[in-house]
Amino acid sequence: MNPEKPGLTYRKIAVFWLPLFSTWLMMGVEGPFIAAVIARLADPTFNLAAFGVAFSLGMFFESPIIMMLSAANVLVKDRRTYLKLRRFNVLLNVLITLALLLVLVPPVFYWLCEQLIGMPPALARLTRQATIILLPWPAAIGLRRFYQGILIGNHLPRRVAYGTVVRLVSMAATAWLLYLFSSLPGACVGTAALSAGVVMEALASRVMARPLVTKLLAVPAAEGAKLLNNRELAAFYFPLALTSLLGLAVHPMMSFFMGKGRLPIESLAVLPVVNSLAFVFRSAGLSFQEAAIALLKKGDESKHKLRSFAWLLGGASSGLLVLIAFSPAVTLWFRGVSGLSPELARLAVVPIRLFAVIPALEVLLAFQRARFVVGKSTHPITTATAIEVGVIAAVLLLAVSFTSLIGVTAAALAAMSGRLCAIAYLHRVGREMKRAPAAGT
Repeated sequence: MNPEKPGLTYRKIAVFWLPLFSTWLMMGVEGPFIAAVIARLADPTFNLAAFGVAFSLGMFFESPIIMMLSAANVLVKDRRTYLKLRRFNVLLNVLITLALLLVLVPPVFYWLCEQLIGMPPALARLTRQATIILLPWPAAIGLRRFYQGILIGNHLPRRVAYGTVVRLVSMAATAWLLYLFSSLPGACVGTAALSAGVVMEALASRVMARPLVTKLLAVPAAEGAKLLNNRELAAFYFPLALTSLLGLAVHPMMSFFMGKGRLPIESLAVLPVVNSLAFVFRSAGLSFQEAAIALLKKGDESKHKLRSFAWLLGGASSGLLVLIAFSPAVTLWFRGVSGLSPELARLAVVPIRLFAVIPALEVLLAFQRARFVVGKSTHPITTATAIEVGVIAAVLLLAVSFTSLIGVTAAALAAMSGRLCAIAYLHRVGREMKRAPAAGT
């Protein structure tokens, strides 16, 4: 006999998940598209390296706001929770934008790039120009994640996908127009396209969420319901924010270690291209977390079916990447689609093969995180991410100091090792919680 609710089937899970997957898949197309545009402009290696570092910094500064989607999905239920979380979201958006502005002050930025990472001055200057264009990025991400969480929490995932269509069209149009009619360096073309796309997606998400917001503003807190106070909100959200901060700190950290390793500029140029291909297949797991959160809210009866679905999904996503990474298609992708030179294309092969297991691990981690978020026990997620980042740093340090591995290959090996350790930790904590549910975490 199946312990799940009769209404929950693989088909229903897939129907709910597919619009979210299409959203992440469409975002996954961004990276290869922009890398291909930059690779066809002047000084491609130099500009790909600058774009990779600028994008890593943008990802790091958006990290505190990333989990706003999960928070809105779980917490926004009525007028009071909507207004409280919206104020919290606006405050975070202002703070992270100010923090990015501070880093862009020339003495701070050039110390970071030239002294800490070890970039040549010309590359540091180009990276700063590209990063300035990313200034709207973090706040726009915060706005759209907040309203997307409300849409998903109200079982309207298709509207999230519609917003991503707006983002892709805006991004592609901006990149294409700048490619044809501007003299901007490739790195700046890439960041301008990203900024334009995410701003338009944020506006579209707000428009599509308007009917739900109107309904939420008319709903008073349920009688007898425990009101969400600032301390409880902080206790729920800040571990999630720290999780994202730690997780996305990996990108600039990798840039730092690759800058000290073998073939530094080539590695900085190749990593965003490798990441963009892997991201297409990681999209299955990245999208599954929010679907699992929404469906797990229906009760523990859904857990077993969702776990089985996760195993199937992870196997399929990694299997597809394996077919590309270990076949002649990998050369076709990096040379023909991404437009890399023969030398850079060869450097990309080993890292993408190491990344082949990452999509399956992404799905498994998404399911584990969803269970903790729904249970409002977010601290283990943060600890797991800290372990992952620590392992990545340790492996990179050892690889750069004591081996002859090329920087980008060391980064891929470190990423896989860190993810395995994080999953192992969450698995252990989950088993302990199951044996002693009353103890909590």
